[in-house]
Amino acid sequence: MAVPSRTSWKGFLKLSLVSVPVKAFTANDTSGEVRLNQLHKGCNSRVKYQKVCPEHGELKSEDIVSGYEHAKDQYVVVDPEEIDKLRTPTDRAIGIDGFIPQDEVDGLYYAGKTHYLLPDGVAGERPYALLHHGMVENGVCAIAQVVMSGREQLVLLRPHGKLLVMTGLYYPARIKNPADYEEEIEEIDFKKEEVALANTLIGASKLEEFDLERYSDQYVTKLKKVIDSKVQGQELVTAPDHEEPKILNLMDALKKSVAEAQARLVHGDGADADEGGTPTKKLAPSTARKKKTRKAGGS
Repeated sequence: MAVPSRTSWKGFLKLSLVSVPVKAFTANDTSGEVRLNQLHKGCNSRVKYQKVCPEHGELKSEDIVSGYEHAKDQYVVVDPEEIDKLRTPTDRAIGIDGFIPQDEVDGLYYAGKTHYLLPDGVAGERPYALLHHGMVENGVCAIAQVVMSGREQLVLLRPHGKLLVMTGLYYPARIKNPADYEEEIEEIDFKKEEVALANTLIGASKLEEFDLERYSDQYVTKLKKVIDSKVQGQELVTAPDHEEPKILNLMDALKKSVAEAQARLVHGDGADADEGGTPTKKLAPSTARKKKTRKAGGS
């Protein structure tokens, strides 16, 4: 598949006095998304969003400016040219602050937007490859800052295959303190049998191999089927609601779950996906024998 011609961003990857021309491509693919539009219930006309001033009615784009509310209903107008004056040539650079171990940043800080970085032109190929090679050799990733979408962002750079990948990070001030929520968790003393059963259940449920490619968005798949059926004029049949799961005693639930997991091991169930699209567990035969022996031993 050819690399798309449209880039999300162009600039330089800057480390000290070394500048590598790069171009960024959004990593996430939105082509498979299903977007629903809002319609008027009475006639199915599409709902329009109009920008309206309570004093002058509907406005054109050129009549709209940006402002900051510094007090109730009091604004200061900020002109785009004033914002441009704040920008410097380094705004077009991904400024690497330094290198850190690969597992240094907790996933809690990942902002969810990832870009693939590619060298922009022949001049960038060698320094790009050298930086990538050095990061792989030393087992590090890099912390950097870049201006994208009109604001400064903290990013994590890491090698992935032959590419350098850039993932946005939340600034620490944007993350709520988990300690505030941990206060809601009660300290509980567990019985030895509970711990043993939980460990057995986890051990019996470990995946022999993990392949993220086998997971898919089943909601989108089902939604597309509904849309296709409606387009073709077919009558939709609503599936009956499944009975809500009963809340069992913890020990009973653990014992039942362990028994089901061990039964899957004994009968050698494969790792085919279930009806919900989630792959079922598949463990190595040696693991199955170990669990079976342990059960016979009474532990």
